[in-house]
Amino acid sequence: MKIALLGATGQTGQYLVKQALEQGHMVTAVVRNPVKLAVHHDNLKVVTADIFSADSLKPHFKDQDVVMSCLGFPASFFSGVTGYTASMAAVVGAMRDARVNRIITMTSWYTEPDSGTQSPYLIRFLLLPMIRSVLSNMYEMESFLEKTEDINWTVVRPPGLKNLAASAQEFLTHEGYFVPDSSGQTLGRGDVARFMLSR
Repeated sequence: MKIALLGATGQTGQYLVKQALEQGHMVTAVVRNPVKLAVHHDNLKVVTADIFSADSLKPHFKDQDVVMSCLGFPASFFSGVTGYTASMAAVVGAMRDARVNRIITMTSWYTEPDSGTQSPYLIRFLLLPMIRSVLSNMYEMESFLEKTEDINWTVVRPPGLKNLAASAQEFLTHEGYFVPDSSGQTLGRGDVARFMLSR
């Protein structure tokens, strides 16, 4: 495949770059700072672009089979997070112009506001309020994609993440905002990358 990858210098993105190259894919890593990506490979092209500008992204999406995004934005107590929706609007616009139809992106468990009511006490009353600004904007981005009928999209919602390489473990998947009866689970970022590449 020819993959345009956003968030390639992030923690999950770096696993995705490595695995995609190992599988023989061609990767165009769209980054802000090329110095942060310490990988060199014949099948890897590193380009800079503004992730909030469709015009800036469009040339790098041309002739790609799929766009993958591991973009992440920090939580904010003082202002709402808008990076997920703003970047996805630009990405979808660029995909349309470049005639790319497939995107795979990642968010998290508990993006839907009421899904946390079934979570354990510490997650519900300590963790979720701390990251609610991120989860809310992720949810807005998911809602935007749900209304986007001309793009073939997949949202991957992993639980808590650890910096672990890919395993050979079988994936337990569930359609929804979290997996019931599996509270406190974590997943290696390498396995998230493996799952995204298998889609």
